[in-house]
Amino acid sequence: LGLSELEVRKVVVAFPGVFRQRLEETSKPVVMWLKGLGIDDSQVADMITKFPQLIGCRLEENLKPTVRWLKEVGLDDSQVEKMITKFPKLLSCSLEEVLKPKVQWFKELGMDDSQV
Repeated sequence: LGLSELEVRKVVVAFPGVFRQRLEETSKPVVMWLKGLGIDDSQVADMITKFPQLIGCRLEENLKPTVRWLKEVGLDDSQVEKMITKFPKLLSCSLEEVLKPKVQWFKELGMDDSQV
């Protein structure tokens, strides 16, 4: 991915749990999945630097459902890519406890789907 030595240090300091991660089961599949969404190596590296815990997120339980839901609410692939590369922590938010209630709240404020 091309992380610099300083970036690797930041990741380790922010997420020491990275040493407990099983690379083949967690971290590598997350990186490969992100790349499969069309996110290039430098963007994936930036995402991990911004939110190191991303490589510890569960692919099937967190990441895929969140991206699927973002598309269900009307975002296209490029919008999803832009959103998650800019705010990778979004991928770790609970759909039921955080994201869906926020969208509902915006709608209650009078925003329509295109504004949310």
